[in-house]
Amino acid sequence: MKLKKFIRTIMIHIKPFEFNYFSVNTYLVYDDTKEGVLIDCGCMRREEEQELSAFIEENGITLTHLLCTHLHVDHIMGNEFIYRTYGLSPEAHRAEVEVLPSAQKQAELLGLPIKISDVPVKHFIVGNDRIQFGNSELKALLVPGHSPGSLAFYNEANGFAVVGDALFERSIGRTDLWGGNTDVLVAAIRDKLLSLPDETIIYPGHGPETRVVDEILNNPFL
Repeated sequence: MKLKKFIRTIMIHIKPFEFNYFSVNTYLVYDDTKEGVLIDCGCMRREEEQELSAFIEENGITLTHLLCTHLHVDHIMGNEFIYRTYGLSPEAHRAEVEVLPSAQKQAELLGLPIKISDVPVKHFIVGNDRIQFGNSELKALLVPGHSPGSLAFYNEANGFAVVGDALFERSIGRTDLWGGNTDVLVAAIRDKLLSLPDETIIYPGHGPETRVVDEILNNPFL
């Protein structure tokens, strides 16, 4: 009698938060081991920091990575809080550090009346890197164009990708900021994101989630 082999799918939980002036989507991604990663920490106000830390503590989550799809100021306002509270430095693509102004300079150029501390990136991510946490992993996809080193983080087993400001529901990221390029962005979206399975859920940096197939069929920019 042959024994059947069972493949256990690791359950991943995705908790979205909406933070700061720009309604940035911050994603806490964790699995049943309670290890997780934080993607694009945009918390700016004290109450936003408390909301995030309360969820982490109440659910017994151990953060192992602070991942950045890109380093535009609205997506990194909470990096100093995470470094101070959990000891994690941000991880991003090297081009983001080499091309973009500092967080404080960006805030000044955008007319934001805030003071923001730069937390140095101590680990650089490149395309196809695998980020491990618990029993799970995210694959880094390089999707430049909105910014020069924009990354998406893809989990094949659970069929989702956190894509920052590259792709939105029926829209794409703006390309008029530092290192942006519309042709590069559209080509990268088609190559790296629209090539994922149709039912892949897309979690963008702002606004509601969508699916690959919906953007193939309905996105006027693509």
